[in-house]
Amino acid sequence: MSFKSTLVFVVKWLFISLPIGVLVGSASAFFLVSLNWVTDWREAHVWIIGLLPVGGFMVGAAYHYWGKEVVKGNNQLIEEFHSPQEIIPFKMATLVLFGTLVTHFFGGSAGREGTAVQMGGAIADQFTKWLKLSDTDRKIILVMGISAGFASVFGTPLAGTVFALEVLIVGKMRYEALLPSLFVALIADYTCHAWEVAHTHYRIPFSPHLTAQNLGWSILAGICFGLAALAFSKVVHFWGDFFKAKISYPPLRPVVGGAIIAVVVWLLGTTKYIGLGVPTIVASFQDTLPPYDFLLKLLLTTFTLGAGFKGGEVTPLFFIGATLGNALALFIPLPLPLLAGMGFVGIFAGATNTPLACILMGVELFGSDSTPYIALACIVSYLFSGQSGIYTSQRKESNKYF
Repeated sequence: MSFKSTLVFVVKWLFISLPIGVLVGSASAFFLVSLNWVTDWREAHVWIIGLLPVGGFMVGAAYHYWGKEVVKGNNQLIEEFHSPQEIIPFKMATLVLFGTLVTHFFGGSAGREGTAVQMGGAIADQFTKWLKLSDTDRKIILVMGISAGFASVFGTPLAGTVFALEVLIVGKMRYEALLPSLFVALIADYTCHAWEVAHTHYRIPFSPHLTAQNLGWSILAGICFGLAALAFSKVVHFWGDFFKAKISYPPLRPVVGGAIIAVVVWLLGTTKYIGLGVPTIVASFQDTLPPYDFLLKLLLTTFTLGAGFKGGEVTPLFFIGATLGNALALFIPLPLPLLAGMGFVGIFAGATNTPLACILMGVELFGSDSTPYIALACIVSYLFSGQSGIYTSQRKESNKYF
């Protein structure tokens, strides 16, 4: 490729990245502000959790009657990348935003990554139609939408850049989309900050030298995170298949699921395990928590998503990983904040098959001092999480090991 053609490539994708990044970053900012509002309102009026079945019907009916063509969510974006059929309808963005806010407002246990990624993909893909782009360029556009959504909702542009490339195919990355993915991630993240929307900060104050003993303990922790990621993936698919097999009318699935979740929350006597769970994630870096926190969050989140509520899996995975790391501190002689951070990104790496993106996320969120431990947790977890993950449409270019 000549200098001139390279320059044209760079300028072309920079100019395309500008409007996509601004739009997706603004959408993420609106989403995060709205999500904070519904969370605060729910926590101030906990009686609303009793109406979770009503919220479930609202979400189920919206997708059943108006959103059948976008119900696959993140998997649809991945499928369109591999086998292009038609432009992602913009309604994907509006429906997932509505469904996620309703889920959190009434007390479901879900995340936010899926929402941001789907909004990003739907917004970005409109440019394929407006600019009359080729199928090859459209693949780059879809990568950019995923990157912009992920980067802006978590405030991690480098992780967003690589996640969008890594999540599509296990064992292979499309480097022609690397620069556009970085451009749009940086712009979307900057836009979200320009709207004065803050992200949660986490801190690992101390990381010991990586001795042979600490290496062994880190591998053991990574194995635990990988097995937890495997359990999450298996259980969320189990509940999804279970509800589809037992209840043929889709809007009724989250109604039944919502009723059960509301009863469970009432019996537990706490809202700790619903919603995003950010306060508990922050606490896991500072205080010793009950060792069963990760298990209750895993069960409630997989049940919520399997029943048909909307949101994402990633922030609950952060909760599960951080609290599992917190629990491992009871017998693994590594600093508690370090284990929480390792679990935070480690279980995410295993569940999504994106270890490189998760290592970068660890560096962006926690700083570079803990990088060797973060890398060990992510890679070992990835290896021990099985050949599948939470995204069923991910293609496998190669096995994780021979």
